Amino acid sequence: MSTPPIIVKKIKKITGGHHGGSWKIAYADFLAGMMTFFLLMWLITLMEPKQKASVAAYFKKFNIFQKAGVSMLMEYYRTGKVETHRIVQPLPHEIPPVKGEGERFKRILETRLKSLKEHVLIETLETQTKERVVKIEIVEFLNKPLFHSGSAELTSEAKEILKVLAEEIKNLPVTVSVQGHTDAIPSRRGKIGNWELSTARATSAMLELEKHGVPSEKILEVAGYADTSPLIKEDPTDPRNRRITLLLHFKPQPAPKESP
Repeated sequence: MSTPPIIVKKIKKITGGHHGGSWKIAYADFLAGMMTFFLLMWLITLMEPKQKASVAAYFKKFNIFQKAGVSMLMEYYRTGKVETHRIVQPLPHEIPPVKGEGERFKRILETRLKSLKEHVLIETLETQTKERVVKIEIVEFLNKPLFHSGSAELTSEAKEILKVLAEEIKNLPVTVSVQGHTDAIPSRRGKIGNWELSTARATSAMLELEKHGVPSEKILEVAGYADTSPLIKEDPTDPRNRRITLLLHFKPQPAPKESP
């Protein structure tokens, strides 16, 4: 009697495949990471610039053995506050303290009007009455005007310069003289001469200062001088003679009282 053959069946088990769960774990990790990222972006948009600077300073001094970044974000989420860290470098809109009013305005040019600083000349004047006066000349250049041709309408560059200066002047103990000047080329607008044009431009500059917060009580004078006081005396037709002059008259400081 013959023995029947023995048949061994081997079943190959396939784990995972398109019905497995390993890819789901990876996808869940991806979603969790994206949610954390967008939550972080949302929290940053709610912060003020000063708080953002504090956060940046925090991570510059971050130490894994001290306070973790997650706990800082959770603190902001719960309280709306972030622990402030000292920032070594000043923010762009902050002006470091300097000695002398003229030097302060020069520092403003370097920090807030860097792209337009060539249009502004600053000089500190000494008067016989010992009055402190800062002279600010806002000058034109060829193809870089302060006013539209033949009119008293300010260009966007001139408005930006006056805006920045006004934000500083409005908080200073000063009175302001606003002067308009033209070059020696006669005006091309018919009956409107350089006297009328320079006066109108000085008025436009004054109104722009008031628009940005300079009280009208601080305006001491608004006058046009046509081409009678050129900045470039050797060439009265030089475009730099077309300018606005601001004279800042600082109130004299009271003399210190002598001790008895």
